[in-house]
Amino acid sequence: MADEINREVPNVGLGEGSPPPDAAQWRTDFSKASVSLDEIESGGPPKDGIPAIDEPRYAKATDVDFLEDPEPVILVSIEGETHAYPIQILIWHEIVNARVGDRDVAVTFCPLCNTAIVFDRRVNGRLLDFGTTGKLRNSDLVMYDRQTESWWQQFSGEAIVGELTGTKLEQIPARIVAWSEFRKEYPDGLVLNTDTGFFREYGVNPYAGYDRIDSSPLFAVRNESDDRLPPKERVAYVEVGEQAYAVPFSSLAEKRTIEIETAEGTVAVRWTPGVSSALHHVTIASGRDVGATSVTLDGEPYPFHEPFWFAVAAFRPDIQIVDG
Repeated sequence: MADEINREVPNVGLGEGSPPPDAAQWRTDFSKASVSLDEIESGGPPKDGIPAIDEPRYAKATDVDFLEDPEPVILVSIEGETHAYPIQILIWHEIVNARVGDRDVAVTFCPLCNTAIVFDRRVNGRLLDFGTTGKLRNSDLVMYDRQTESWWQQFSGEAIVGELTGTKLEQIPARIVAWSEFRKEYPDGLVLNTDTGFFREYGVNPYAGYDRIDSSPLFAVRNESDDRLPPKERVAYVEVGEQAYAVPFSSLAEKRTIEIETAEGTVAVRWTPGVSSALHHVTIASGRDVGATSVTLDGEPYPFHEPFWFAVAAFRPDIQIVDG
């Protein structure tokens, strides 16, 4: 297993107010942006070089044989229909354009920030399909929609460049669970299978060693000196109204449940062990046990995600850390 992943990758900004070097590939309106374009940098792959899955195929949970018990999957449940999206697949594709129940969703995962987030793909009644730009901002995935080719920040779900700048996607409640838990609780649930139309080493982690807690992110990020927590401490990140909260996994592993009183009700963050890290060992099933969280607001599932601390410090430096 690698102790550290290769840091010799392109790290080139676009330049303030300037279109990217590959602008000819885009229909994006680069005159509209809510961030400085020099904050956006190449991650190495070109547009769609990391291919999104547009025609997901599923298998019934009881028929799945390619997952090991502790492997992480993204659980999405809408209108009585429940799906699992294995991280071993998302780590190679980052986006799945899907439909769950009565909702068209984008299931997304940025391995560099450890952000697994599910969004509604409809904006003002218009259905969008998402792909990868090959760009990063604060080491986080920048997506694009194929209808307007606006660029979207995965961490926030907000369009930051192009026609739809300022528009924000609705986040759908979802959570990471161990495959064994999903299979037990949802034997009739549908699981994204490895018949993706692409050949990838599903089950292998191309970022082995990346989640060492004291290691730095690969790319430049804002507020990298914010040492309130180690750079790759996992946190449960929750926004309630204008306020944002970060609950460290280290505190949750000790207390199991931490509650936060907010103006909109009681947020309960619960941690359970038994979920392997997708970013530790060269094989995901062998990753160390980092557990996973669930979040409710007054007892109802509530949107959240589990980023590394450095990403939170970059995007929400005003964050309140809650450790008990």
